Amino acid sequence: MSRPSPAAAQSQQVVVRVPGSTSNCGAGFDSLGLALGVYNRVTLKRLGDSPGGGDGWVAQPERESDARAKDMVLSAAKAFGVLARAGGFAFSFKIEGEVPPARGLGSSITVIGGVLAGLNVFAGGPLTREQLVAIASHLEGHPDNAAAGLLGGFCVARCSPDKNDYLGTIRITLPNTLRFIVASPSVELLTKESRGVLPATLPYFDAVRSINSVAYLVAAFATGDYARLRDAAGDFMHEPYRLPRITGAREAIAAGVAAGAYTGWLSGSGSSVLCVADSAAAAKVGEAMVAAFAAAGVPSEVRDLAADNVGYVVEG
Repeated sequence: MSRPSPAAAQSQQVVVRVPGSTSNCGAGFDSLGLALGVYNRVTLKRLGDSPGGGDGWVAQPERESDARAKDMVLSAAKAFGVLARAGGFAFSFKIEGEVPPARGLGSSITVIGGVLAGLNVFAGGPLTREQLVAIASHLEGHPDNAAAGLLGGFCVARCSPDKNDYLGTIRITLPNTLRFIVASPSVELLTKESRGVLPATLPYFDAVRSINSVAYLVAAFATGDYARLRDAAGDFMHEPYRLPRITGAREAIAAGVAAGAYTGWLSGSGSSVLCVADSAAAAKVGEAMVAAFAAAGVPSEVRDLAADNVGYVVEG
């Protein structure tokens, strides 16, 4: 393991910016993720050596609003310590930014990724980005948001089929002219709860149709032939079971496509939905999506976003 640099060893604070993300992207369940230009910042301050006991890690929220993330932060620190072979210490954390929690925009990865990247700075950078993705994927149980949030771009991530260990990611950069219009209804939806509605088995031809859809969508992104994205995100694996639980969500996607979007999908497990459009159609698509939610009696917030092709950034 590499030793911390003198500068890293003396650093008492680090700020990490991590992009939000959309995952699944239609039928790419637990495999596809796309980083978006909406961000959270995680600030870590080293407080000194741990008072002792256990593995040494102590995580202290700076504000009451950060307290609900304490268990997540501590789990990330412990997992980092194991892979980096780093001793634990006490630190405080603060989470600020624009990524709403429980809306299907990768908020948990902005926290986990920010903590992992920040601790890596404190330790002198012993772990690569790919190793940080492996830790985050293990904590999340799937690599889609983890890869997108830490690496940036449109990510096709893979885990081993037997042990679900992270194996790697293929990234595709996307232009600013391709817009991702996100409509977030005022409803929180936890991923754990949303997974509970998924069936234990799928009809064979539902799986076949989903494989066809995801292969075509990835090919369109890989070749830059974005017009081929039109109606490419048809899913039969998770959206038929999740969308009915979000009032107005299916109608919002359909309205966005009717207003000129190429395609649309449920972002992660929801509650946000997303449409892909060129920049000329973006405003009209966003208006149509918000109107569809409003017609169903649900207020929503719309974001016109580009892809983030960078991933996490250490800002200070």
